[in-house]
This record gives sequence, C-alpha cells and structure tokens, in this order.
Amino acid sequence: MNESNVTFEETLAELEQAVARLEAGGLTLEESLALFERGQALAAQCEKTLEEVQLRLETLQPGEAGFESVPIDESGE
Repeated sequence: MNESNVTFEETLAELEQAVARLEAGGLTLEESLALFERGQALAAQCEKTLEEVQLRLETLQPGEAGFESVPIDESGE
C-alpha cells in the first residue's frame, strides 16, 4: 500500500503493534533494530500528520470577517 494512502489511524495502529512486539521481547537484535527503526518512521509520520492538521485548524478558525488564522491554545482550553 502506498504510504500516502495510509490513514493516521492505520499508522498509529502499526506503531502500537511495533511497540507491543518490542515490549514482548523474544526478537533477535536485528529484528528489534529493524522494528525500532520502523517505529521511528511511523512516529515521525504521525507527528507530521498532527502538525498538518493543527495548521489546518489554526487556518480555519472563524473570525469577525469570516475565517481567519488564529493560533490554537496548546493548554487545551
């Protein structure tokens, strides 16, 4: 499957599976290293997707003159 067609949820699920396999143990050093590297790539993809979504949300906040760019309050309020 092309990585551009993979959803955030699918990427996150694969990352969670990789973490579970690493935590379970029983892998060779090479298998562990390969899985760790894959996990790093998946985490980077998730972070990129979340940053893109945050930028879209900041851009789509309604203002007095229609929609305007308003930074999101990172405290969650």
